[in-house]
Amino acid sequence: MFRATLLTLMPDMFPGPLGQSLSGDALARELWALEVRDIRAHGLGRHRSVDDSPAGGGPGMVIRADVLGAALDDALAPEDARPRLLMSPRGKPLRQERVRELAAGEGAILVCGRFEGVDERVIAGRGLEEVSIGDYVLSGGELAAMVLLDACVRLIPGVMGKLASGSEESFESGLLEYPQYTRPRDWEGRSIPDVLLSGDHAKIARWRREEAERLTRERRPDLLAPDG
Repeated sequence: MFRATLLTLMPDMFPGPLGQSLSGDALARELWALEVRDIRAHGLGRHRSVDDSPAGGGPGMVIRADVLGAALDDALAPEDARPRLLMSPRGKPLRQERVRELAAGEGAILVCGRFEGVDERVIAGRGLEEVSIGDYVLSGGELAAMVLLDACVRLIPGVMGKLASGSEESFESGLLEYPQYTRPRDWEGRSIPDVLLSGDHAKIARWRREEAERLTRERRPDLLAPDG
C-alpha cells in the first residue's frame, strides 16, 4: 500500500482536499494511507518553540535542525526506505515521470516547510530531497504536499475508474493533452470537429496527435526541446 507520512506545523490542514473526490474515495477504501504528524510535538520549552532567527542575520525565522530532526527520527522506522521529500521552492521541479516513480513505490515522507525554510543541516543529515511544484513561493509546504500526493494517488491501481483514462493526459506522452469535446454537437456557433464524429479511429488518433503537438509548440515549447 502507498503510505504517505506528513510532517507539518499545520496538521489541521489535512486531509483537506485529499479527503475528497478520487483521493478521498481511495483513502476510504484503504488503497492508500495518510499519517499526519505535528512537528511542534518536538518543539522546545513551554511554548514548544520550533524556529529561531537566521544565522548571519536577515528577516524571518528558520525551523531548527534539532526539532525537525527529532520529528523525522520519531516518524521513521530504521527499515523505512520511502523517499524523504521536502517541499521547497528551490527544489527540483516535480514532473510526471517522478510522480509515476513515487506512485509505483511504497509511498513517501513529506516535510512541509514554513517561515524562511529549514536548517540546511537537517536536509543533509536526514537525506531530504527538495521538490518544487512551480516557480513561485507559498506560505508553506502543505499545499505543495497536497498537490504531489493528489498526483500520485490517482495513479495507484484501482483509484481511477478506467486505467486508460490517465494514459493520454498531459505530460504522459511528453505532450500536452489534445482538446476534448462532448455533447451538444453545436454550442454558441462552435461545432465539434467533424473528424471526431467520423468513426474513423485512425484519423481521430492522427488528429489528436497533431493537436497535442500544436498545443505543446504554442504553450510549452520547452517540452519539445532535445534535453526535455
